[in-house]
Amino acid sequence: MILNKELKDLADSQWIDYFGVADLKTAREVVLEQGGPEAAGFPYAVSLGIVLNQHLVDQLPRRNEKSVALNYKHHASTVIYHRLDTASSIIAGYIDKKGYRALPLPASERINDERLFASFSHIMAAHLAGLGWIGKNCLLVTPQYGPRVNWTTILTDAPLEPTGKLQEQKCGRCNRCVDICPLQALTGRPFVAGEPREARYDAEKCDNFYNLMKSKGEPGVCGMCLYVCPHGNKKTVKS
Repeated sequence: MILNKELKDLADSQWIDYFGVADLKTAREVVLEQGGPEAAGFPYAVSLGIVLNQHLVDQLPRRNEKSVALNYKHHASTVIYHRLDTASSIIAGYIDKKGYRALPLPASERINDERLFASFSHIMAAHLAGLGWIGKNCLLVTPQYGPRVNWTTILTDAPLEPTGKLQEQKCGRCNRCVDICPLQALTGRPFVAGEPREARYDAEKCDNFYNLMKSKGEPGVCGMCLYVCPHGNKKTVKS
């Protein structure tokens, strides 16, 4: 479809590594519960992803060194999210000028401090767009870079063509992310559509960790579940 290609070309011009379109019909109830009627009123989601700097991720085992933590937090988090927000704003503006509705969502913000979630799941959108599967670490795992990608989403009613098919989960019996988690926040249960996140992941444990680090004036960096995944870590042997 012409509009799909135009948006993909625009994403490429912004150095976006992953572009996909998700049909949200099958996820409407989830979207409604998380983001309310406005979010649920859009039939499609444009998913955008940027691959993290591999060397920065490979340094995560040394995250207790302040220079490593600060560099990771800045270049693999703050800067990447800013790039994603800028790209989504540009692409949403293009869709708007075409005469369709477009709602760019923040790459990293949450609206519910009690349940610890954002207004929409970027990971779900990328999964539905066929860009990867949801792993035991509750991250979107891509075939090429594993979970070493940050995401954002644009909701729209533009007549786009959904991309790809749902990818089969390839975590298998691997539990490296579960075993390495210093907070024991992951249960090791594979993703099942419709099952609550709490069955797989205790978000409060992570949130408490980051709040503690913040109270100590420290950067608050972990990411070990991201680092250890064999689908992104070229130094490990896949199981």
